[in-house]
Amino acid sequence: MERMNRSTPPSTAYLDHLVAETAGRREALAGSASAADGSSGSADDGGAPAALHAAVERAAERLEPEIAEIVRRLHEHPQPAFEEHRSAATLVEVLARHGIKAELGSHGVPTAFRAEAGDPAGPTIAICAEYDALPGIGHACGHNIIAAAAVGAFVALHQVLADDDAPAGRVVLLGTPAEEGHSGKEVLARNGALEGIDAAIMVHPYGLDVADQVWLGRRLLTWTFTGRPAHASAQPYMGRNALDAATLAYQGIGLLRQQMPPVDRVHATIAEGGTRPSIITERAVVHLYARSKYVDTLRDLSRRLDDVARGAALMTGTDVEISWDDGAHPSLPVRTNRALTERWVTAQRRRGRDPLPAGVLSETLAASTDFGNFSFRIPGIHPLVQVAAPDIALHTAEFAAAAATPAAVSAAVDSAAGLASTALDYLSDAGLRAAVHEEFAAEGGAVDVVRYFD
Repeated sequence: MERMNRSTPPSTAYLDHLVAETAGRREALAGSASAADGSSGSADDGGAPAALHAAVERAAERLEPEIAEIVRRLHEHPQPAFEEHRSAATLVEVLARHGIKAELGSHGVPTAFRAEAGDPAGPTIAICAEYDALPGIGHACGHNIIAAAAVGAFVALHQVLADDDAPAGRVVLLGTPAEEGHSGKEVLARNGALEGIDAAIMVHPYGLDVADQVWLGRRLLTWTFTGRPAHASAQPYMGRNALDAATLAYQGIGLLRQQMPPVDRVHATIAEGGTRPSIITERAVVHLYARSKYVDTLRDLSRRLDDVARGAALMTGTDVEISWDDGAHPSLPVRTNRALTERWVTAQRRRGRDPLPAGVLSETLAASTDFGNFSFRIPGIHPLVQVAAPDIALHTAEFAAAAATPAAVSAAVDSAAGLASTALDYLSDAGLRAAVHEEFAAEGGAVDVVRYFD
């Protein structure tokens, strides 16, 4: 009797992260007493001079009419991923009013754009603008607000960096299309968009002000099962049922969930499952999303899903084609830089907002974004700004409506001021830059994103 032992040892990646996070929280708690009595630095120390912060915030406030215009125009004409021609042109048009030349169609993507301000000989920080919408539901993720905030921040910085007392350094505005359902930032990164850029920042609208929230890595997966057709009544034994394989694989996902880390997510649909009940199904197609909190646990989940598909094919005598990220790229989890986040929080408190720190919101309230692909190459932050009530979820009609309200414009202005101030802090403070990059190196440094899942 042949006995197959295909038991694989479970990955320790998630446990390793839990241990590291616990140690980090313990260290933070141990230092909280000294921070409270002033014996260690606080988030208010360092950064750019107060006069520069005041100047850039006033500049953002003066831009409110144009920020509101961007919020409205993009909301009225939503365009999906890689089709944002009108949206990108609108943003470039606003920049041109201020004498800023932007390259439309940058880095090989027709709907991307790039503009620069300041001294390229100094440190460089990028501000990312998203502006794609969801098909059928428009700006239900509020990317019109992201674009308005990013453009407002860049124009404000363009004005302030022209002053004699401005820090030496450069700000790059990156128009990054195709976040929804794609990984446009990965395309840009592979085409050289991050060359010469030291850090990247952006903001995303939400139902709360949050400094740091979990963003899951995401991969797209397609299983195509191929069997043998046969008459389902006269000769069923001559067939090999691809729908059976798809069904077993779908059930396998459900069973796998019992052994997945708690924040991992797998969603699937059976897109094709046969043509007639009287014919044994020859072809079945399953589309999936796989998500995980860490880049290494996402890789482990990917391998386990491969095993599920191969096992279903083996049980049904069918073939399976496994296609990862076909026509797209993985979106990695966001690696949030705490040193930069402190500067964002300080800037938002000046605007009357008080972003929640990491760990306050449940990590189960996690979605995905391709900004993670930037954050594993260079330090970055992706905080959240409140534009709607906390119970209004992203990707709903209610959030789409909230993305065109006065609260949305107010959030975009506050975010423009916050992004600009954070960028000024980075350019002005060598100690902050050192802390930012030391933290990035301690968390593993740059990852070879292109080959990571090979």
